[in-house]
Amino acid sequence: MNVPVKLSAGCLRVTNYLVVLLSAVLCLLTGAAHAQTPFYHATAQELAGPPGSLIRSEPMMFAPAGAQAYRVLYRSVGMQGEPIAVSGVIIVPPGPVPPGGRPIVAWAHPTTGVVPHCAPSLAIFVFQQMAGLRQLIEQGAVVAATDYPGLGTSGPHPYLVGDSEARAVIDSVRAARSLPDVGDGNSFAVWGHSQGGQASLYTGLIAKTYAPELRLVGVAAAAPATSLVTLMGDDFKSSGGKNLTAMTLWSWSRVYGAPIDKVVLPEAMPTVERLSNECIESIFDILERRQTEKPLEQQFLSVPNIATVQPWRSLAMRNTPGTLAPQIPLFLAQGTTDNIVRPEVTRGYMQRQCKAGGEVAMMWVPGVGHGFVAKDSADAAVSWIMDRFAGRPVPNDCGKAVAAATLAEGAAQ
Repeated sequence: MNVPVKLSAGCLRVTNYLVVLLSAVLCLLTGAAHAQTPFYHATAQELAGPPGSLIRSEPMMFAPAGAQAYRVLYRSVGMQGEPIAVSGVIIVPPGPVPPGGRPIVAWAHPTTGVVPHCAPSLAIFVFQQMAGLRQLIEQGAVVAATDYPGLGTSGPHPYLVGDSEARAVIDSVRAARSLPDVGDGNSFAVWGHSQGGQASLYTGLIAKTYAPELRLVGVAAAAPATSLVTLMGDDFKSSGGKNLTAMTLWSWSRVYGAPIDKVVLPEAMPTVERLSNECIESIFDILERRQTEKPLEQQFLSVPNIATVQPWRSLAMRNTPGTLAPQIPLFLAQGTTDNIVRPEVTRGYMQRQCKAGGEVAMMWVPGVGHGFVAKDSADAAVSWIMDRFAGRPVPNDCGKAVAAATLAEGAAQ
């Protein structure tokens, strides 16, 4: 039963004041979080140096589990092989450095946006966004979390461009090795979600040739973007999919020069522009983007399927990861109710990796969609990653994955 409560005029004034004050504080925090500073801008002279070397770093507050966090700017390689700066966050556990240095886990983040102010290192809840961060820190691992190129630093961000993401991931590991209390170890793993799952797989594909001085012990990916042709054909059908499609088209039109006006209706372009300038940090951002996206439900694409139109099809195929070398262990997590990266797409990638002779641990998460699969699989992923550093036997679900997926999907229905 609801009991009406009468407030005095004074109480009402105080209550309203507190609401306004809280709103103002949140606005100020949000503004501060997304306000870029000179930290992110590197001069031509500062770019001179090997990939992965630090340009600058600064301490950050509120890292979990007694860790020390740093906001970093480091050198990497751009789309045309040019030197670029990439930003990110590196978190170092407390305590003495073990003999041989600390293990390093590269966190590859999911979609946060495609413009500079959407960098995770600028976000208020940056540590909360990293699935499994506390568990990794408590087990003694350094976490290197790249922003990717064009997020934080000058954009646009090459969204879902696999090689670009992977170079930034690997160079974040190199950068971490030069920070205090990390040590001189050369072993690392990579763990990512969605866009970051794609980045993780591409890291596995290029690590040996791009960074031969490092030793990749394993690749972990939750709901990875594996078949971009399938994604581009499917995703425009849902609200979340339209959001991702709009960002992909906007980014690729700029980094590849692909003609966006050949696939997007003129009336839809203002909405695409608005979506491309909004960030995704929390559930509230997702809700806001759904409102922004609504006009695309009426008018968006001028073609039935982008993935059948050149150069978009070729670009999608170029950024679809192949199978990893068999000696690289792989952990995959997939929610059974995911309507962005469909379960059968991840199952297909797992089967291809198994056929190539790889060892794959497959975790099906019943009843979980795209947004929460990394969080819900983090404990298992961290356990699997730390086992790889320890040299324990690699679990392998190849041969039984199809049956397990069928059971999991049946349980979710």
